[in-house]
Amino acid sequence: MLSTYEQTLEYLYTNLPMFQRVGAVAYKKDLTNTLVLCSALGNPHQKFKSVHIAGTNGKGSTAHMIASVLQSAGYKTGLYTSPHLKSFTERVRIDGSEVTQTFVIDFVNRIQPFIEQIKPSFFEITVAMAFEYFAQQQVDIAVIEVGLGGRLDSTNVITPEVSVITNIGYDHTDMLGDTLPGIAFEKAGIIKPKVPVVISERQEETATVFEQKAALEQAPILFADKSVTMRQDGSVVHVSSTYQNQPISFEFPLVGSYQQKNIAGVLTALECLVDRGFSISKEQVCQGMKQVITQTGLKGRWQILQHNPLVICDTGHNVDGIRFITKQLASYRCKNLFIVLGIVKDKNHAEVFKLLPKEATYIFCQAKIPRAMDAAALAAEAEVFGLSGEVVPDVNDALQTAFQKATSDDLIFVGGSTFVVAELENL
Repeated sequence: MLSTYEQTLEYLYTNLPMFQRVGAVAYKKDLTNTLVLCSALGNPHQKFKSVHIAGTNGKGSTAHMIASVLQSAGYKTGLYTSPHLKSFTERVRIDGSEVTQTFVIDFVNRIQPFIEQIKPSFFEITVAMAFEYFAQQQVDIAVIEVGLGGRLDSTNVITPEVSVITNIGYDHTDMLGDTLPGIAFEKAGIIKPKVPVVISERQEETATVFEQKAALEQAPILFADKSVTMRQDGSVVHVSSTYQNQPISFEFPLVGSYQQKNIAGVLTALECLVDRGFSISKEQVCQGMKQVITQTGLKGRWQILQHNPLVICDTGHNVDGIRFITKQLASYRCKNLFIVLGIVKDKNHAEVFKLLPKEATYIFCQAKIPRAMDAAALAAEAEVFGLSGEVVPDVNDALQTAFQKATSDDLIFVGGSTFVVAELENL
């Protein structure tokens, strides 16, 4: 019997393969374990309505935005996301409040015989935990973010009110395929019979894949072709678009330019929910988008940590994510650019290095997980591509090194891996 929260987490981390820590070996290409766990729990995923979100980049931001708007509209809203940045309980929230430690302990004790019997992954257990918590707390609706892929992801046992698929890019190619259509096929697996699907970004290489899958499932498909304009004013962005054929404008705290396509997908998905009987006014959309950070606890998306010098962190970690980051960094005026960089071993290092600015000064670090690339090895590989700096393995020590070198007119960026951002002490 597990008696404390710390003991319970240690049991989960020690006994269950965790993708965030060990990589592909923890990925279960099968829904069997999730179905067995859900059956043992009385199929909690069938007791609440949901929104399902897949994609290479943007699915986390999209999930938080939709959840925040639903909260503002008065719905008791569950939110399941992964990985967590600071605390395990971040993964499961209701109206922004994290799952209680007591529930985690009780759930793991209750499900422990099945853990010993079927040997599920860490992710499979957390999905079942989220579903059980949402059902027990009787949420009106839950926003569920896919962990990896879609078709064979543990979350794909739900039948949502609407599915959302964001950007498709090259990531986890060893598991999802090495072509955009192949990756899109895996993401398209969340499209369910007669359930509308929103595609946040039309991409020529993948549009046909989604159209064919939607036709097969008789699912209405909507490409989010809304015009979205974003104008940054300090730490606030002013957004203009349309909602239910009416102009809409709101303040938005996420200043990353890459949010433009995510916002189009969110607004389109909310319109689908209205068509399915939900009441979501324009005013509630504006409030929810403005308060997305405070209402959901979203962190690490182009987050400004301080000024003078300006310090920004972002969890973008694959080729497309890094491309957006470098584009955004180029839009800032600064005297010198410092980049605190750490990545995991199983990413396409060469393509990432090609995108990063050569004029920046780098401090190479590594997160405290087995998947992290050794900081010295990272520096050696990066140097081949003209990226130079020094090695300071600890993330926070690396940031302090950047502070020592920077002046008030400089910019310090921290990223390359979700796990590097997660270790920042002042996040």
